[in-house]
Amino acid sequence: QVQLVESGGGLVQAGGSLRLSCAASGRTFSSLLMRWFRQAPGKAREFVAAINWSGGGTYYADSVKGRFTISRDNAKNTLYLQMNTLKPEDTAVYYCNTGGPDVYTYFGPYWGQGAQVTVSS
Repeated sequence: QVQLVESGGGLVQAGGSLRLSCAASGRTFSSLLMRWFRQAPGKAREFVAAINWSGGGTYYADSVKGRFTISRDNAKNTLYLQMNTLKPEDTAVYYCNTGGPDVYTYFGPYWGQGAQVTVSS
């Protein structure tokens, strides 16, 4: 079992920045591939970014590439998502995710409760 708790969401103007955090517990964090997904109102949940166990490998959805940065601190058992140049279409609930095969875009079985990000125009 893995427990995931997101924090850092909020309301920001277009062009602004936010950083999300995801605190993990229950398993050896440093062995886990970690992912971020998001779900906008009325839309399906979609992949945002992923990072391998060491932090040496990352992968991004085209919609956020160049604006978002995923990172991790294995000593703190924490995953991050730095979001810059935010757009109104980035408005969504953002979820931390892990588990399943080590495939970047896989919908793993472990989810956090979500963090709301709202970008005003």
